[in-house]
Amino acid sequence: MTKSPKLSGFLKPGSVVEFLQDNEAHIAWVLEESAGRLRLLTRTRREVKLPDSRLLPWSGPDYPAGATREEIGHRLEALETRRREIMAEVNPLELWDMAQGEVERAPIEWFATLLWQEPGVNELAALGRALIAAKTHFKFQPPDFEIHPADKVEARLSKDREAKEREGVVNAGHALFVALWNRVKSGQPPMPPGTRDLPEARIPDDEVLERLHEVLLAQVAGRSGSGGEFDALAKFWESLKKSLPDVPHLALQLAQAWGILPPHHNYLLDEAGYAWGDGWSADFFAEIDAQLARFDELAALAEKNGEFDPTPFVSIDAATTRDIDDAFFVGPAELPDGSQGFRCAIALARPTLAWDFGGRLDREVMGRVTSLYLPEGSGHMMPERLGTGLFSLTQGQAKPALVAEFLLDGRGEVVSAAPRLAWVTITRNIAYPDAQAALNADSDPHLSLALALSRLLLERRLEHGAVVIDRPEPVVELEGEPNDLRVRIETREASPDAELLVSEFMILANCGLARWASEAGVPLLHRTQNIALPPSATGVFRDPLDIARVVKLLAPPALECTPRRHAALACEAYATCTSPIRRYVDFLNMAQVQEYLATGAPRLDLAGLEALIPTLSARIQEVGQIQRFRPRYWKLVYLLQHKREPFPAVLVDDQGPYPTLALPDMQLQVRLPRNMLGDKAHPGMAVTILFGRIDPLTNELKVLEAREAD
Repeated sequence: MTKSPKLSGFLKPGSVVEFLQDNEAHIAWVLEESAGRLRLLTRTRREVKLPDSRLLPWSGPDYPAGATREEIGHRLEALETRRREIMAEVNPLELWDMAQGEVERAPIEWFATLLWQEPGVNELAALGRALIAAKTHFKFQPPDFEIHPADKVEARLSKDREAKEREGVVNAGHALFVALWNRVKSGQPPMPPGTRDLPEARIPDDEVLERLHEVLLAQVAGRSGSGGEFDALAKFWESLKKSLPDVPHLALQLAQAWGILPPHHNYLLDEAGYAWGDGWSADFFAEIDAQLARFDELAALAEKNGEFDPTPFVSIDAATTRDIDDAFFVGPAELPDGSQGFRCAIALARPTLAWDFGGRLDREVMGRVTSLYLPEGSGHMMPERLGTGLFSLTQGQAKPALVAEFLLDGRGEVVSAAPRLAWVTITRNIAYPDAQAALNADSDPHLSLALALSRLLLERRLEHGAVVIDRPEPVVELEGEPNDLRVRIETREASPDAELLVSEFMILANCGLARWASEAGVPLLHRTQNIALPPSATGVFRDPLDIARVVKLLAPPALECTPRRHAALACEAYATCTSPIRRYVDFLNMAQVQEYLATGAPRLDLAGLEALIPTLSARIQEVGQIQRFRPRYWKLVYLLQHKREPFPAVLVDDQGPYPTLALPDMQLQVRLPRNMLGDKAHPGMAVTILFGRIDPLTNELKVLEAREAD
């Protein structure tokens, strides 16, 4: 395709030309031409100077030189009007359809022959303007027009649609967001759920309304940068929030003010992508039904083969616990050397019975990674039909279990440990207060013997350097309607002996199974804390000052496949298996042991198990933030509701400009400026404090006043 000749040398005073400015064609009259430089008069009577290379590749008509400026203006106006009329009749998309596949680029004259038999200069100019405006289909590469291929056109059209949609949403939504923020600032109550818009900011378009909802919810979930649709929503948000203050959780506050999200909405769940409740399991009914059917088949087979274990196991849990994953039996035993000791059998729920690893349900459960227990309720790792139903060790029902069998000597030292697969029937599910009452009255010989063994186990662990933190556990309870919730905090009724019994048996099971697996060559996921602790860190610590001192010495446990020491527990190896209904790490370890006992080989080799650690560790950290920070949120709500009341505290760290206070009854810590405490401040000093600014949403807690307690 030959290029059109350059205009230089064909122009003279009186010629009509067009040039491009701000992506628009402007008509002009040549007043003077010299060596490729032009002095032009535009339709708006403005003189401009530019090189002829700036002209568009069409010119004419040519008029005699010497016309007055008024005459020039009239002629340019008439030409402009005519060219706009012709341009309105041109459909560049039809022209693109005709040109597709014919050529990749062409001059304006070639395109004009597709529309007219004898196109004149007005037709050329009008067509050129139309093609310049159709940027999605053509690209002006002087002096020709490049014809975009179909895939590029679709990409450009999609981008244009997105830009137009964004403009519509932003124009409508900005005023609404400003009005909502004004409600937040002024302390007005949130709009009722289902509110469409506000009187001062109407949203007539349903699609725009839905888009605004999506934008806010995506920001609450922190999904920006996740790619695809979330990136598009992030662009909306960047435009919508202009002129609004840069404050934490702005989108959440707007959504709550609008009534889209309730007060006290748990945004941490959204950020972690953790579906609350059990509604998520509806997508897996087929897989769950298959589990139930397989369970019945295997239960019938176990009964036929006489595989039911007659051991009278009992469990101890909170009265509200529905996902019961451990039970125990303790009895006297004669050891191989003829001495007397203990038999301790710990039955662990076995949800891995017929699990489809790698299936849809498994991937979802792995993504949930752990159950959550929050003041507003529980979120279970497994579907409730399985976790709190089918596999929960409820009394009087035959359930599959992994039984960890231990023989221990009279001092509580482990003589032997071996796991076995079984079906068990729990004799009793006992609540902590009831178990404690029985222990206090010494009315249950089995529980009394179990307590005696648990005390020996603790003594042996302390001998090996264990760190035991014993502090009150505050119970956070919520009362009232969502818009008027009251928080109540009470110290949980203590059941020290029953709690000691359960905790020591769980440590025994996890340590014992870890050592057995190491000797048998079964790779497991271990919790390790391979650090050296000074002798002063060993013991049972109850005083807030001592607890703060010891906690500083501890490092967070690591997840790894190599069995190493867990310093705080005083275990040479520690692999959690005792909560397979609640934690996916325990679930995987259970599957490793089950497969080895059934076939002689673990389900995953060492490399396969290690490959899971990065994903599991990251997900545990992400979901664990919810369990860590959400109870603290409610504690701060409680403090806000009791803002004018004094609270007892203890100075646990006086180092630096901001000493640390502990509130033992609430298990909170707060820092304050040193000058608030005076010159006599010292670790262990009892303090009474009043709080100033409290913002549960931003985790802000500031002390207004502090004085030494009487």
